[in-house]
Amino acid sequence: MLKKEEKKALVKAYHDKFNRAQAAFLADYKGIKVPDMTELRRSLRDAGVELRVMKNTLAAIAAKDTQVETLSGQMTGPVAVALGYGDAALAAKKLMQLSDNVPAFKIRAGVLGGKVLGMHDIKGLAALPGREVLVGMLLGAMKNVPASLVCVLSGVPRKLVYALNGIKNAKEGAAG
Repeated sequence: MLKKEEKKALVKAYHDKFNRAQAAFLADYKGIKVPDMTELRRSLRDAGVELRVMKNTLAAIAAKDTQVETLSGQMTGPVAVALGYGDAALAAKKLMQLSDNVPAFKIRAGVLGGKVLGMHDIKGLAALPGREVLVGMLLGAMKNVPASLVCVLSGVPRKLVYALNGIKNAKEGAAG
């Protein structure tokens, strides 16, 4: 049994983790053996995701005034909390892969930006390309806008030059 001071320290540590997390997910882990759970944690850590089994009452207290507070009603029974500190799409993708590969690991819900995510939303988030790919797509689109604008704006003087050249040719043809 934890002492009161230890519980306060855990709540403070959880609260700090919840504040830093970009996204959080709840998952059932019942039936997963300890070595398998250690392997799950290791594989998630590579993607910037921390998987913790927390006491529900302490996690609910720590979730106050954080985006994870919206999930505190779903913290019942044995539940693991996966906190994504980096790319939320990558975290969702990794969790969905684990859910497919490990039948006992089932994602319940998630939260991103204070909005609760159901399974459909989490699958959609997992289908998104990674952050680097999205940034590359955005930069490509931003690069094309000025180039298109220059092309459109250069069309007006070009047509004026063509018109003046046509008038010049017409006058030369009439004079000659």
